[in-house]
Amino acid sequence: MSSFSILGDISAEQFLSEYWQKKPLLIRNAIADFKPPVDGNDLAGLALEPEVESRLVIGEKWQLEQGPFDEQRFQTLGERDWTLLVQAVDLWVPEVADILDRFSFLPRWRIDDIMVSYATDGGSVGPHFDNYDVFLLQGSGQRRWSVGGLCDDNSALLPHPNLRILAEQQFSEEWTLNCGDMLYLPPRYSHHGVSIGECTTFSIGFRAPTVTEILDDLTTELISQNKLLDVLKDPTLTPDMASDSIPSAYADQIRSLLNQYLNDDELLLNWFAQFITRSKYPELTDITGERRSARINDKIVYCNGERD
Repeated sequence: MSSFSILGDISAEQFLSEYWQKKPLLIRNAIADFKPPVDGNDLAGLALEPEVESRLVIGEKWQLEQGPFDEQRFQTLGERDWTLLVQAVDLWVPEVADILDRFSFLPRWRIDDIMVSYATDGGSVGPHFDNYDVFLLQGSGQRRWSVGGLCDDNSALLPHPNLRILAEQQFSEEWTLNCGDMLYLPPRYSHHGVSIGECTTFSIGFRAPTVTEILDDLTTELISQNKLLDVLKDPTLTPDMASDSIPSAYADQIRSLLNQYLNDDELLLNWFAQFITRSKYPELTDITGERRSARINDKIVYCNGERD
């Protein structure tokens, strides 16, 4: 069995079978002697640029501000209780993108981006859950992570105009991460990270499109190919079916009509390859020149876009 140093003593096979999308995992010293390739000043510099997606989360009530920012804003923030988050830093800093090579046990096209955060003492984005897998690699300093159980769309949230902050903080595990330590969290596990002094955190997130996004994009693709030209046909009708109620037999007809496309593996996989590798920041393609690829039935499909 092959092993990967970023997983510590756990093999890739064991991680994928026992932890991936199943339960959290703390990995001490995931990257030995890790030297974070960016610091708070680097992130602040990126956050000044209009092409870069950035946010500030400030104070105990988690006030949210969207970038780009100006230099004066950072001079007025104070010495504690704020966090700067910069999305897709791997697009701009090659040394950050190099971190992705350590995750070769997962499909590259599944990775979304590397978000890097800088936080002052007490900085936090609040207790929350994400709908995607994430590896939280500690950069400089320390961060204390509290981790709880699975959440869902019915989990109670605090009233907040921008962020999904959990109202009930019930955590079963607590760890302090040092530079080079890493925490893996499957989708929908509650967690809360609080900076101990100043720190940076590298968040390697994975793509998790919703059913709505999938259906919307697939339908758009089928329409562009003039594929959706078949019409609904009636099931075998009887006089008794001429009522105000729509017979359940129509559900079978609709399902059959849709399945002729959903059962077409070549159509579905070729669409999916382009959908899942599409750049989240298409306007940056000319700037970054990055390309993503996915192998479908021994054919590699490329799309211009972000690293991943």
